[in-house]
Amino acid sequence: MFDSLKERLEGIFKGLRGKGKLSEQDVADALREVRRALLEADVNFKLVKDFIGKIQERVVGKDVLESITPGQQVVAIVVEELLNLIGAEAAPLAISSKPPTVYMMVGLQGSGKTTSAAKLALRASKGHKPLLVACDLQRPAAVEQLKVLAKQCKVGFFGPEAGERDAVAVAKKAFAFANDHLHDLIIFDTAGRLHIDEPLMEELDRLKTVVNPHEVLLVVDSMMGQEAVNVAEAFNQRLTLSGVVLSKLDGDARGGAALAVRASTGVPIKLAGVGERIEDLEVFDAQRMVQRILGMGDVMGLVERVQEATTAKDVERMADTLKKNRFTMEDLLGQFDQIERMGPLEKVMEMIPGIGKMKQMQGAEVDPKRFKQTKAVIQSMTRRERMHPEIIKGSRRRRIAEGSGTTVQMVNQVLRQYEQMKEIWKRLGKGGSRGLQSIRKLLPF
Repeated sequence: MFDSLKERLEGIFKGLRGKGKLSEQDVADALREVRRALLEADVNFKLVKDFIGKIQERVVGKDVLESITPGQQVVAIVVEELLNLIGAEAAPLAISSKPPTVYMMVGLQGSGKTTSAAKLALRASKGHKPLLVACDLQRPAAVEQLKVLAKQCKVGFFGPEAGERDAVAVAKKAFAFANDHLHDLIIFDTAGRLHIDEPLMEELDRLKTVVNPHEVLLVVDSMMGQEAVNVAEAFNQRLTLSGVVLSKLDGDARGGAALAVRASTGVPIKLAGVGERIEDLEVFDAQRMVQRILGMGDVMGLVERVQEATTAKDVERMADTLKKNRFTMEDLLGQFDQIERMGPLEKVMEMIPGIGKMKQMQGAEVDPKRFKQTKAVIQSMTRRERMHPEIIKGSRRRRIAEGSGTTVQMVNQVLRQYEQMKEIWKRLGKGGSRGLQSIRKLLPF
């Protein structure tokens, strides 16, 4: 989402860092470009004006302009002010000491509210027993959609009886159901509209009075642009929101909503939907978000994804391979499966610090298609061929190429990459570390 803004800011900061000493004109020119970048990212112009004013006040001073690294100082100040804009402190979801904990999801129709409710239930299921309650009785198929998602997440579901149209009555019955089935977390998916109207707000008011939620979470479509601020302010004024969930943060919008909602309402952003998969919901971390906006990567996020994708079986297999000093195509396929479990390849690569600069210097782009082709080549081999690639000669290579929908040249490339990685694996098994620097060059993307 922030690709355009990230590229603009990286260019601006690169110019500042390249100067040994900054003049007030240098700073003014840089801040003018930052202002343009934020406005193009669809951030509200009033917020941009205040933001630039705060930076200018801090930057145009003797301590910064005459420091040893003025460019770095300016970048540090921009980072701090971005954090203040988005919300530097993480805001965890409330958990009641006396179950059940109740969350109420609100938002406009099409914002991703129902999907976000299911994603939240899946995330919460690691330590709780969630119940998804369908209180959106206005949108056709909303109840069925939530029921399907609940089954996919393997969490509890409660919905209206056939023909029932009273969301408040459904909510009351849901508490009895939760009590009988020992659910300690209830998530209410409420009705939405294409726009804010009085009947919608009245229904949400009544529902809030009945369920008395510990969290009222507004789901905001990150692709709405500046209208997201108006929506957030209207819902907050009527319902007193406790948090915001940004959906579709993986989209190609300019990202202004993410930067503006918290600053305009004071309501913290608590969660972010970062993909289409049901697992793609993250705790919103302003520090990481700012690092990614400024092209600094997200090392902690990358580590978490690796930990989530790595099973005890993976670790055991890798240790055994190193111990026996043996690396087969079967092992390589296992590595690909592990990378795939981490999520979309482009998103994982974005978390690596400096990857943007590396792509600019080398003219290389992340190519998920090539990754899939490489995996398809290996999967088209028999188990014996994966364990003993040396037996793969002419006729076998043609068969593998046909089976994977690629070419013999592609099969040859995969086999060459495997031989190179096999050599590196041998060095690692002997305790060496020189091979690590070469691994990136061998990856099929």
